[in-house]
Order: sequence, then structure tokens, then C-alpha cells
Amino acid sequence: MSRCDAVSGWLGRFRALREEWLASPQFQRWAAAFPLTRPFAQRHARALFDTVAGFVYSQVLQACVQLGVLQRLRQGPATLAELAVELQLRPDAADCLLKAAQSLQLVEHRGAGRIGLGPAGAALLGNPGVMAMVRHHGLLYRDLADPVALLRSERGATELGRYWAYARAPLPGSLPPTQVDDYTSLMADSQGLVSGEILEAYPLNRHRRILDVGGGDGSFLAAAAARCPDLELMLFDLPAVVERARRRLGDAGFGARAQFFGGDFRRDPLPMGADVVSLVRVLHDHDDEVVMRLLREARRVLPAGGRLLIAEPMSGTRGAEPMGDAYFGLYLFAMGSGRPRKVDELADMLEAAGFARPSLRRTNVPLLTQVLVATPRPESRSVKLA
Repeated sequence: MSRCDAVSGWLGRFRALREEWLASPQFQRWAAAFPLTRPFAQRHARALFDTVAGFVYSQVLQACVQLGVLQRLRQGPATLAELAVELQLRPDAADCLLKAAQSLQLVEHRGAGRIGLGPAGAALLGNPGVMAMVRHHGLLYRDLADPVALLRSERGATELGRYWAYARAPLPGSLPPTQVDDYTSLMADSQGLVSGEILEAYPLNRHRRILDVGGGDGSFLAAAAARCPDLELMLFDLPAVVERARRRLGDAGFGARAQFFGGDFRRDPLPMGADVVSLVRVLHDHDDEVVMRLLREARRVLPAGGRLLIAEPMSGTRGAEPMGDAYFGLYLFAMGSGRPRKVDELADMLEAAGFARPSLRRTNVPLLTQVLVATPRPESRSVKLA
């Protein structure tokens, strides 16, 4: 028997014994009572209950956002009676909601019967992107009302699939503005904080021209342009989305530095001329064959020494594992396109597309985004800057 087999056998026996212990009511009672194991037992019991009750917590948050509770309390504390009238709720219903919100630190009691913003509520108000996602989650919650039916149904035959119209449309380039405006605005709302994380992890000052693929309304390019006054801008997205980006960057004063290209990266070639290509929250929305085509296109248009910048939440991120595989896994399944990928999976795909092994750049909040930077392999065919 090899050492690897021996270790595998030992781990298998240990895990089987662990499962037997954890499933035993007698062991659970002993662990909860024994002083050395009590803190661990309590922490695991809380984590298990949070998993069971998580949907209820999310609905408390949804109700607070829909009713404008947090926005109201930003103006100042109020009594339960005042809030019940303003929220158009019966006093008992308002009391139920506000007690639940307090347990989640969305609100807190301020004394004299008054209720104010809690730390979690204040943090939410400071992040409009998260607030926008909470409002949008009504679609996801309806799709997840029967998760077994969702998993057994055709992918994308859902409210999320209809919302993200580009994901399954045969010709997404022909989508009218009415079918792209909502999701483009949603992405733009959450782009500010993400852009800051990316640009801190990989400053763009060394580059002359950036091509942002799937760049939406230009929010990321606007943030990059503000930090790098000499950086020229190129944006590629669906034609209806590009028009929004043209207006956004023009209003921000960056229009003269920008070029805009309408097309479908699943079919159309990317424009050449940039020495850095960015894919910000793009790859995880698409299946592997689309991702490989896009990576090869990026490789084709990059010059020797150019860079490919990939930024998105990734599966297996330490400390944020549920965000990757539980949240994004089910979200993208319901959406009908894409999947969360681990850093090593993306690295393997990049190598297959003609890039050297990428480097992972540290971000302050990996849960929001991780950043990979890849360079074309020297032996691969390179192109010159236009």
C-alpha cells in the first residue's frame, strides 16, 4: 500500500467515525455540556440553525428594503407607533418585523422606546449595489420556492433566465434596450466597490489602452479613467448596452478618450489595439465553451507583453465558500448560464487558451471579487498594437 493510499484510508475511517459521532444525540448532549467542547458545540449549533433559517433572515431583509425601513431610519430614530403608521403596517406586524430586524443588527433600540439604524443596516445603506441586489432577489426567491423542481427543470426556464435575457437569447446582439436596461443598471449599481477592489489589486497606470469586454454602461472604465488620466478606453458589449456606455462616459468627461464597439463576444471578433483586456464579472455568467472562445479571442488581440485581467467572485474563496458554490452556484443555475469556477480551473483554461500561468492578486474583500492577471505565452502568436 502506498503512503497516499494509507493516508486516504486513515482519513476515510476518521471521517466515518466523525459522522457517527456528530449524528449521535448522546454525543451532541455530551459536547454541549463538557466545558472544553461547549463553545464549539454552540458555534456549530448556531451555524446549523442559521442554515435552516437563512431564507427567513433574507426575507426579513427583503421586507425592510421594500418598505424603506432603513432609508426612513437614516433620517433619525422613531417610535414603533410612528413607524407602524409610516410603513402602513399594523402595530403587531411592525413590532414583529422590527424585532426580527434588530436580531440581524439591521436596526437597534436607542432608548425611550425609539428605534434607529443598526450597524448592518447602516453598512447596507452605504452600499447601493447590495441594496439593488436585495431588491432584485425577489426573482431568485420565487425561482427557489421549489428548489427540487428548479433542479429538475430545464436550465433557464425561470424568472432569472428571462431577466438576464442575453444569457439564453439566440442572438443577444439584437436585443432592444428595454431588455437590457434593467440588468445593466443592476450591474452598474454594484460596480463602484468592485472597481475599487480591482484597481487597487492591479493598477492600470503602466498600460496605454484598455479593452473592457462586456463592459456594461462603462462604470469600470469610468473608474479606471479617473485614476489613470493617460489611459485610452475601449468598450465592447451588446449594441443596446454600448449606447448607455457612450452616454455614461460622455457625461463623465471621458468620451474623447473612449471607443465603443457593439457586438456579441460569443460570435464576433474582439477589436484589436489594447495592451490590457479586462473581463469584469463576465466569465462566471457563461458556460465553458463560451469562456474558452472569449479567452482565445483575448489572446488573439493582445500584444506580446500585454495583460488579461479577470475579476469576479470565485469558487473556493477562503472564508467565502458558501458565496461561491451555494449562492452563485444556484443563482447561475437558475439563470441558465455559467457557473462559479475555482482559481485553478480558470488558470487551466487560461493555459489552454495560450496564456502563461496567471497570478492571483490580493483584494481587500475576496468575497466581492478576486483578480487574476495573465500574460500571453511567448511561444504563442502575438499581434502588434494598432
